[in-house]
Amino acid sequence: MQPSSREDTETPDETGEIADEAAEELRQRLAAEAGDVEAMSVLGAMLLRRGDLDGAEPHLRAATAAGDRAAANNLGVLLHQRGYADEAAGWWRIAAVAGSTAAAHALGRHHRERGDEPAAEYWLRQSAEQGHTLGAYALADLLEHRGDAGAEQWMRVAAERGHREAAYRLARALDRSAAREADGDNGVQVPEEAEQWYRQAAARGHRRAALHLGTILERRGELKEAGRWYLTSAKDGEARAACALGFLLRDAGDTESAAVWWLRAAQDGDGNAANALGALHAERGETQTAERWYRAAMDAGDVNGAYNLGLLCAEQGRTPQAEQWYRRAAYAGHREAANALAILLLRGGDETGAEPWFSKAAEAGSVDAAFNLGILHAGRGEEQAALRWYERAAAAGHTEAALQVGMVRLRDGDEQEAERHLRCAAGGGSAEAAYRLATVLDARRPPEPAHELGEPVHRRSECEEWYERAAHQGHRRAQVRVGMLAAARGDVVEAARWYREAAEAGSRNGAFNLGLLLAREGSEPEAAVWWKRAADAGHGRAALRLALVYARRGELAEGQRWADRAVSLGPASVAERAERLRDALRQELSA
Repeated sequence: MQPSSREDTETPDETGEIADEAAEELRQRLAAEAGDVEAMSVLGAMLLRRGDLDGAEPHLRAATAAGDRAAANNLGVLLHQRGYADEAAGWWRIAAVAGSTAAAHALGRHHRERGDEPAAEYWLRQSAEQGHTLGAYALADLLEHRGDAGAEQWMRVAAERGHREAAYRLARALDRSAAREADGDNGVQVPEEAEQWYRQAAARGHRRAALHLGTILERRGELKEAGRWYLTSAKDGEARAACALGFLLRDAGDTESAAVWWLRAAQDGDGNAANALGALHAERGETQTAERWYRAAMDAGDVNGAYNLGLLCAEQGRTPQAEQWYRRAAYAGHREAANALAILLLRGGDETGAEPWFSKAAEAGSVDAAFNLGILHAGRGEEQAALRWYERAAAAGHTEAALQVGMVRLRDGDEQEAERHLRCAAGGGSAEAAYRLATVLDARRPPEPAHELGEPVHRRSECEEWYERAAHQGHRRAQVRVGMLAAARGDVVEAARWYREAAEAGSRNGAFNLGLLLAREGSEPEAAVWWKRAADAGHGRAALRLALVYARRGELAEGQRWADRAVSLGPASVAERAERLRDALRQELSA
């Protein structure tokens, strides 16, 4: 606590700079020696500001004895600095009673330090109500500590008078109030008034206000201005701002500059920055350096450090060490570490040990863990329990969980719910969901209307869009279906392209259909190549087609071999035809 050297200010530094301090001091000294009380007071304040307590004390005492209230206040400051708090309070009381707002503030602070809150409130209120900025702030701080509703009023008064800490704390109070009203909604907007106070405090050099202002601007997408405030805060020593600036630079592609700010933040004890450095070195393959930074993050109290060490060890195949770090993070409440530990145990065959960790992670909000619990229960045949966990994960936006729920609902005949979940999963990028959604829509699609001359009129349907989306994502059955739709409308080139893509990816239906298309175009030798690929993959109709090709060529033994293959592969209608062909070829061979 440093009360002011004059009654209308708080610290000697705030009296303003004197153009020629030496000359002014000499002038005041001469006047003081001549008995000028105000000069004694000013000279004492100048010496006090300079730290010359021995030189200041006689002048302040002389001015105080002559009734100068500013001198009485500053004498209290001097005695407080010497460690004579009670004597200082006595002089502050004299000055405060005489009307010194600075002394009333200092006296209020003195009583609060002694635990006498009623007396503290009385003197701080005296100071605040007479316009003393620091008195208003100290009163607001006292009232806020007690949970008094009047705290915000005085915090606002201090902020309006230019107190930067008051502006920051008022902004934080408004920010928290908005968050409470939003009931924990992470997407809540910071109130405009709060942003204004953050801005005001930041403009006055408040580094945490600059950090918060940068965060607000970054969320809003105003990255350039956000970066400027992060930089201002970071240069003032705010490690979190240096870390945030690093992420902003990394996202802009400037990894080297990002690393510089992360290093600065990490050296100041920011665990998040240490983790970022660890990840950067891990990406570069510098695993030892990465491990060192992850350990630094852990030492800084960031549980992500232990989790990242687990990931690093797991990537290196150091399973026992990975389990050790996952456990450490999981016991500290890291939900993704709990999920990773459960996966590790499950892979090691310890399903009993894995399940509690999956449950702990899921209950803590891990969407992946909820999905994994669904898989675990489904593997045991516990379909209802699996569905509950899938639905929980799907509700949180897990794409594969939504797909699983959609498939279950399809099996149950609840097409409406199935479609809803499949749309969610397909929208999240699941090719399988897009394909299954397309089949649902395809099944309810009415027949194509005919043109008056009997020519079909093709209208692009929603199911085709979903088939194509799945096909472009590499879904083989969707690719075959898109090819069939193209063939149906006479676009042979497009059909062949999709059949070939599916066939080359291993689709036996794609290979068979490509063979049919090529045969119709007169390229039976090439068609036979694709039919052979399909037949080798277990496609009965392709085997039958090959038997017919070889029979027509007169290669009866090869035709009989493929007919045998078709009989064994089926289905029944194919097997029946293949059997007749095989018998005919056998008779021909034995004739």
